[in-house]
Amino acid sequence: MDVLKNHFDVVVIGSGPGGEGASIMLAKSGKSVAVIENHVLVGGGCTHLGTIPSKTLIHVVRQFSEEKKSRLFNRGHHHVKVTFDDLMAAVKDVVDQQVREREGFYERNGIEVIQGFARFVDSHSIEVSDESDNHRQFTADYFVVATGSHPYRPEDIDFNNPRVVDSDTILQMRELPSTLTVYGAGVIGCEYASTFKDLGVRVNLINTRERLLEYLDEEISNALSYHMRDEQGLVIRQNEEYERVEVSEAGVVLHLATGKVIKSDMLLWANGRTGNSTGLGLEAIGIEVDHRGNLAVNDAYQTALPHIYAIGDIVGFPNLASAAYDQGRFAGTHIAEGHCDERLVRDIPTGIYTSPEISCLGGTEQELTEQRIPYEVGRSFFRNLARGQITAHKAGMLKLLFHRETLEILGIHCFGHNAAEILHIGQAIMAQPVPYNNIKYFINTTFNYPTMAEAYRVAALNGFNRL
Repeated sequence: MDVLKNHFDVVVIGSGPGGEGASIMLAKSGKSVAVIENHVLVGGGCTHLGTIPSKTLIHVVRQFSEEKKSRLFNRGHHHVKVTFDDLMAAVKDVVDQQVREREGFYERNGIEVIQGFARFVDSHSIEVSDESDNHRQFTADYFVVATGSHPYRPEDIDFNNPRVVDSDTILQMRELPSTLTVYGAGVIGCEYASTFKDLGVRVNLINTRERLLEYLDEEISNALSYHMRDEQGLVIRQNEEYERVEVSEAGVVLHLATGKVIKSDMLLWANGRTGNSTGLGLEAIGIEVDHRGNLAVNDAYQTALPHIYAIGDIVGFPNLASAAYDQGRFAGTHIAEGHCDERLVRDIPTGIYTSPEISCLGGTEQELTEQRIPYEVGRSFFRNLARGQITAHKAGMLKLLFHRETLEILGIHCFGHNAAEILHIGQAIMAQPVPYNNIKYFINTTFNYPTMAEAYRVAALNGFNRL
């Protein structure tokens, strides 16, 4: 019988993408590693509450929506019905597969997984409390805090009522509402609003800003607004703030500060997230937490105590699973070797799984204009591509921004089916140094035909011909 040891070279708190990346890197470097996970199963919020279940739901709903629109099945003699139980069965199947994969990673690398909630006793000791209220102490030379984040919940809103949900609880509903109000039009709000509309739910999307996803290139943001409003039929209200929420057996009433009243069966609160730092005992050991529950770190992801690192959502922007994993590997290398010669890429791709998707990398037109960088624009509209016509995915575009003189690619912005996949073709070229990062690469490259990848050649020619 294995005896659980009490001292490790490194203790990682959290088994989401960041914790996984750090612990595996450290184990492969010969360090003894323990991972503390508050959930019963590994994977963290990403696997059980966020990225994996939400993206699985989005994919299954997209399949359902496309079947309804199919040239073969849209003639009135096929009526497909779907229940929320059907959807959640598909979600559970993928989550279970992901858990088995992650458990295998830890087992093969000799990483001890300890279930429970961790709290710092001192700067080199933690206490772990499990579900049975058993307490054990562990010590380590280094720690990596990778506890993630959770949805922000205003105190004046009753989240105990099943009619009020957030991104952690929305998939616990028992049946689909007829009407849904989504408060907050960030990535999570836009993704769920788009998905539930594809299921036939009437959706109100309340945006606290002047336009959707303001950090996007304005043309892409406007394209998303148009598609969600005119093609999908969502009701979007921009630049609004809530005043109060009333919940009754009849439904939810959202009162806005402008005097508008929005009634629906259910409210999805999707406005902000908070780092999971409460109860970790960080303040007692000299690590401050900001008003969002996040920790400050340096370029090496070290906190105020150099042997304690923090990665992922707990350090704030960019709040992406992909970035968290890379941060974990970076921090693990820094611990194992005392330095890390590699530097995380400056430009991190963003994938937004609305219907259709959005993905972007690098500068926007607005940013390049403010920086007075001479740029040109190349566009390819999916409706003009043979592959887009064949697959009936004609909504969307690929937009390339490049330097007028050096021809260096400065930004890639894609809106349309499989945008998150299409982006990586351009990312590979954009990551090269000049002169290899050059718009002419796409002009001189032969793409399979017909493909969506061909959009790069079309967009490159469209922009280059303006020079």
